[in-house]
Amino acid sequence: MHWLFTGRLRVDKITVKIADLPQSLQGTKLVQLTDFHYDGVRISEELLAQAIAASNEAEPDIILLTGDYVTDDPTPIHELALRLKHLQSRCGIYAVLGNHDIHYKHSKTEITSALTSIGVHVLWNEIAYPLGQELPIIGLAEYWSREFNPAPVMDILNSDIPRIVLSHNPDTAKILQKWRVDLQLSGHTHGGHIVLPGLGPAIFHYQKLLKQLPKKLRRWEPLLLGDCGKVVKYWEWAKGFHQVSNNQLYVNRGLGTYRPGRLFCPPEVTVITLVSL
Repeated sequence: MHWLFTGRLRVDKITVKIADLPQSLQGTKLVQLTDFHYDGVRISEELLAQAIAASNEAEPDIILLTGDYVTDDPTPIHELALRLKHLQSRCGIYAVLGNHDIHYKHSKTEITSALTSIGVHVLWNEIAYPLGQELPIIGLAEYWSREFNPAPVMDILNSDIPRIVLSHNPDTAKILQKWRVDLQLSGHTHGGHIVLPGLGPAIFHYQKLLKQLPKKLRRWEPLLLGDCGKVVKYWEWAKGFHQVSNNQLYVNRGLGTYRPGRLFCPPEVTVITLVSL
C-alpha cells in the first residue's frame, strides 16, 4: 500500500515497570512487531525493510511477534519468512498467531512451519524461558480459535514470578485479569486506523455515540459499525499502554494497513525497556 495511506513508520520507545524483576534483567530490551498482513497489498516492501532495520538498530535482547503475518491465503508467509530471517536479537524471536493466521484449516500449520524454519519460536498455549526462569514468556492460542484456554498454562506459574504474555487480540486482557500479567503484548486493532488527536481512536467514540441511541434503534448497531464492531469489544484499548485492573497491556498499532488507510495512526515498531518497580 502506498505510504500516503499508511503514513511513515514510527518507532515508539517505552519503559515498563515490572514488579519483582531480577536485577540481572534490569534494562532488558524487547522489540514488538505485529500485524504484517504480508499479501502484496497491505504492506510495502519498503516499509517492511524499514521495520526490520529499526528492530535491528535497537539491538534488542528479544523480539516478540504478535500475529497476523498474512491476510487470508497463508502462501505469502514463505516470502515474509525470507525477510524476517534478517531480524537479530540476543535471545531469539518468539511469536504467537493471529486470527488471519488460522483463516484456513492448513494456515496454522503452514505459517508455524515457515516461521520455525527461520528460527522463530511459535508459542500456542506454551511457556518459554529465553530470558531465564525468572521471567517466562507465555504465548496464548488465538482468541478466536477453539483452543484459546489460558487457564491450564497460566495456572502452571507461581504468582510470585513476573511474566510477559503474548496474545494477539487485546480483548483477552479482560479474561486475563484472573491471573498476574506484568505485561501483555497485543496487536490486532491496527490502532483503530483513524485517530482523533487528543481523543483516541475514532471508532471508540463512534461506539459510545451509538450506545446513546434509543433502544429501538440499537438493533441496527452491528450494521452501523460494520466490521469494526466485530474486531474487538474494547476499542478503548486499541493502541498504546493500558492498566487493566492490576495488569499491564500494550497494544502495538501494527504494520499492515487496510483501506481507507491510517490517519494520525502510523505503523509501529515498539521498543520496550523493562525496569524494576
